[in-house]
Amino acid sequence: MTTENPPQLELADIDLSDLRFWARPLDERARAFALLRAHPEPVFFTLPKLPFLPQSPGSWALVRHEDVTEASRNPEVFSSEPSATSPADMPRWMDKYFNSMIDMDDPRHAKIRRIVSRAFSPRMLAKAEDDIANRAARIVDELIATGDGDFVSRAAARLPVEVICDMLGIPARHHQRVVDLTNIIVGYSDPEYVGATVEYSGGTPKLGRVDTVRMLGTIASAGWRLHRLAAQLGRERRATPTDDLTSALVNANVDGERLSPREFATFFLLLVVAGNETTRNAIAHGLKLFTEHPEQRELLLADFDGRIAGAVEEIVRYSSPVIFMRRNLTRDYEMNGHTYRKGERVTLFYWSANRDESMFTDPDRFDITRSPNPHVGFGGPGPHFCLGANLARREITVMFRELFTRLPDITAGEPDRLMSGFINGYKRLPCTFTPPATSSATAAP
Repeated sequence: MTTENPPQLELADIDLSDLRFWARPLDERARAFALLRAHPEPVFFTLPKLPFLPQSPGSWALVRHEDVTEASRNPEVFSSEPSATSPADMPRWMDKYFNSMIDMDDPRHAKIRRIVSRAFSPRMLAKAEDDIANRAARIVDELIATGDGDFVSRAAARLPVEVICDMLGIPARHHQRVVDLTNIIVGYSDPEYVGATVEYSGGTPKLGRVDTVRMLGTIASAGWRLHRLAAQLGRERRATPTDDLTSALVNANVDGERLSPREFATFFLLLVVAGNETTRNAIAHGLKLFTEHPEQRELLLADFDGRIAGAVEEIVRYSSPVIFMRRNLTRDYEMNGHTYRKGERVTLFYWSANRDESMFTDPDRFDITRSPNPHVGFGGPGPHFCLGANLARREITVMFRELFTRLPDITAGEPDRLMSGFINGYKRLPCTFTPPATSSATAAP
């Protein structure tokens, strides 16, 4: 939503390293990135030195669609190593938990993707089709039974985590544990999850040594606990394979290549994080968007099957659940009139690229009929395009089909936003609806 008389915004007011910037209203953030896109030169931002963490050399902000896609298509220049997910380097000892294929270049990246891509083949996804539909129906049954409340914990977060956990063979008793641990990992800058928050003021971090230790320890503990779960499941499936994704991964042999136990564990962590957080936030944002734009909901309900595919793409474009990824220059490279130097870093702001006026007509308008819609909400084109994009699309489609068929008047209230510059997430989102006269319960698969 926009304000009638928004405050004047200057380039000097924008500090992409300050968490308070990411806590601003979304329309104010949109205006800030529009100002950055209009600026003729790329903007460089730095991160203050934090206790126990290496000093970050800073990063160039890539905010235009053209630049984000060009960098994505050139991984030999814009490298994902040593990290793609953090603007600052984490301590090296944390690599054993979080250094997954998303932080790798070829040939290591290609090897792992070649193995795991078979687990996301159309055949594997077709096997999950009925399960996704049954789970969505049961989740809505339970939402109806309990009445108004938090949409994130009771619907948006449940479907993707249950689906990915079931695909991996994670027992139901661990599902909430997976949600809690992934919340910590992606919510590393939110005090609710890590017990400390990094707030910058005049270039000085308001984070002491004790808070830094607590934050790093909490994140590392979450990674370690997920690695333990992966190791346990991996041992079981190597000894007794089943038809789940873990069995396919730990026993895969592609051209003589197998995943090592560590490679499997880091990919397992990536799957449960990406398979949970991105989709849950797209679903939550979707309900909020359809509440704020009732004419778009009416348009969708008038021809659900004909318009839901476009609606899913527009939800992902508009909300951009993953705000950025980082790349690291392997050599000097000229792009858009600027020379980036070897050793420098760039941050690919997908959130900004998806609002680029040169690519999208009226980009701040939510329009489920938008076509074409070349968004980068699942990442830019290239080897790191989201492996689970089609699974996410299916989950979003199924959830809104179930919701709007059975609860056509469901609406969202004001969200409790995640304090993050990495994930555009909702921690909680109140919802209200008129319960149907009867609920056709669906048995759990």
